[in-house]
Amino acid sequence: MYRIILFLVLIALAAAGAAWVADQSGDVALSWGGWRVQTSLPVFALALGVAIVAAMLAWSILRALWRTPKRIKRARRERRHARGRHAITHGLLAIGHGDSTAARAHAVVARKHAAHDPLALLLHAQSAQLDGDRDGAQRAFRAMAEREDTRLLGLRGLFIEAQRADDPVAAVMIAEEALKLAPASTWASQAVLGFRCAKGDWSGALTILDNNLASGLIDKVAYRRQRGVLLTARALELENVDRDLSRESVMEAIKLAPTLVPAAVLASKYQSEAHQIRRSMRIVEAAWLAQPHPDLADAYAHVKLGDSARQRLVRTETLAAKAPGHLESALAVARAAIDATEYARARAALAPFIAAPTQRVAMLMAEIERTEHGDSGKARTWTLRAVRALHDPVWTADGYVSDRWRPVSPVSGRLDAFQWQTPLAALPSDKGGAIEPSPFEEAMLAAPPPRRVEPPREVVAEVPPPAAQDNSPAPAVAAEPAPVAPAAAPAPPPPPTESTPVTAAPLFRARQDLPKTTPASIPQVIPIVRAPDDPGIDDEGTSDEFAEQLTPAKAQAGGWRGFLARWGS
Repeated sequence: MYRIILFLVLIALAAAGAAWVADQSGDVALSWGGWRVQTSLPVFALALGVAIVAAMLAWSILRALWRTPKRIKRARRERRHARGRHAITHGLLAIGHGDSTAARAHAVVARKHAAHDPLALLLHAQSAQLDGDRDGAQRAFRAMAEREDTRLLGLRGLFIEAQRADDPVAAVMIAEEALKLAPASTWASQAVLGFRCAKGDWSGALTILDNNLASGLIDKVAYRRQRGVLLTARALELENVDRDLSRESVMEAIKLAPTLVPAAVLASKYQSEAHQIRRSMRIVEAAWLAQPHPDLADAYAHVKLGDSARQRLVRTETLAAKAPGHLESALAVARAAIDATEYARARAALAPFIAAPTQRVAMLMAEIERTEHGDSGKARTWTLRAVRALHDPVWTADGYVSDRWRPVSPVSGRLDAFQWQTPLAALPSDKGGAIEPSPFEEAMLAAPPPRRVEPPREVVAEVPPPAAQDNSPAPAVAAEPAPVAPAAAPAPPPPPTESTPVTAAPLFRARQDLPKTTPASIPQVIPIVRAPDDPGIDDEGTSDEFAEQLTPAKAQAGGWRGFLARWGS
C-alpha cells in the first residue's frame, strides 16, 4: 500500500515538473567550435532526459557484458554443487537401507562434483565401510581428520576402524587425541576410561571421571556410584600391598555407594579387624537389604573373630530375618546350620526350595545326606540333580559370567556393568528353568516302602520262544477264547495273594513297523583281486617303436588343390 502511494506521488511530481518546464519561455543556445545549436527550453530538457536514459541503458549493457563470464562460472558452480548435494543425499539414503552399489555410485558422483564437502567425505567413508573396504575407509577418515571442521568425526571413524582391526593401542591413542580436542566427547571419555580401568590405572580413571562430571556428561548420582566402583577396585587391588590406602579407599567408597557388595564386604572386614563390630554389622545389613549376597552373609557370620559355629548360626539367622523368604537367606542359614551340625534346621531352611532346587540347594542337600546319615546313594542323587537344576545367580555383564566381581565389563568396557543375577534370565530363549527330575531320582529320594512278606510258593515260568533279533516290542499274541461257563456257576475270582508269573522280556524283539522286504536280486560278479605286488597283465598289445610313424600320413587333398599337388609331383 505504501509503495503504491509513493509511486503515485513520484508520478505526480514528475508530471508537475514536466508541466513547469513546458510553461517556461526562452531559448537555449550551444556554441562549440564552429557549431551553434539554438532550441527552446522544453525541447532541450526533453533531449537531455533522453540522453541520460540512453547513457544509463548503455552502461547497463556494458556492465552486463562485463559480468557475463563470472555469472556463467557461478551458475556452473551452483549446478555442480546441486548435483553433489543430490548425490550426497541419495548416497546417505542408500547407506541407510543397505544398498552398497548405489551408495558407491553416489559417492563417486559426490566426490566428482563436491570433493571438498564434508558430507562427501563422510559418504565415501561409509560406502567403503559398507563394502568392507577398510583401507578406503581409513583413507577417507584420515582425510577428514586433517581438516579442521571434520577432525573429530575423522578421529571417531579411525577409532571404530581400529576397534574392528583389534588394535586397542591405536584405538586408545585416537580416543585420547579426541579427548584433548573435545573434553565433552562421550565416546572418547568412555574409551579412555575403559582403557585406564583395564590397565589398572585407577588414579587416571578417577581423573577422567572428574572431567566427565565437570563436562556435564554424567549426573551427580552416577558420578557417586562410579567413583565408589573405582575406589572399591583400587581397594581390592591394594588389599595385600598397601592396607592403609586400601582401607581409606574402601571407606570412601562405602559412603558413596553403600549398596555395593564388594565394598561392603571389604569395609566390614576392616571394621571387624578394628573391633568396630556394630559398625561392621550395620555396613553389611545396609547392603543386604538392597541385594542379599552369599559374601555378605559370610562376612556377617564372621564379623566377630573366634565365635563358635553355633554363634555364627544365630548371627546368620538374625541377618536372614531381614530378608525373609529369599533364597540367599535360606542358603546362608543352611550353610551355617551344617557347620554347626544342626541338620534339622538346615533341612527346614531349604524345605521351601526343594521342589524346584537350584544347584547350590541341591549340593547342600547332598552334603546334608552325606554328613548326617552317611547315605552316599541319596548324596549322589542330589549331586545328579545339581547338574540339571536351576542356575544360581552369578556376576554377569553383557553375557559374560565371572566368578568374582569386576569393575569393568571385559566385553564392552562399560563401568559398573556386573550385576548379581541368573546368567540366562535375560535371554528370550530361556523357556524352561530346569530339566524335570527323572523317575529314577524320585524313586531314590523317596522313602522306601514297607516290605510285604509272602508265603513261599512254586512258580513255574514258561520259557518264551526265541524272537527275531530286533529292537521293537514283541507282537501281542491273540489269546484263545475261553469257554463260556453257565450263568448258574460263575468262575470264582483269583485269590488276591497270587499273581501271574512274569516272564523275562527278550533282549531283541521283532519290529512290526518295518515290513520285511525281500532284497532285490544282485547279479553275481566275481571281482578280480590282485596281490599288492602283482603288476598284473598288460591289456594293451606290444608296440614296436620302430614300426610307429613319427607323424601321421596326410590325407590326399581333393579338388583343384589335389590336382595341382599331383601335377606338381
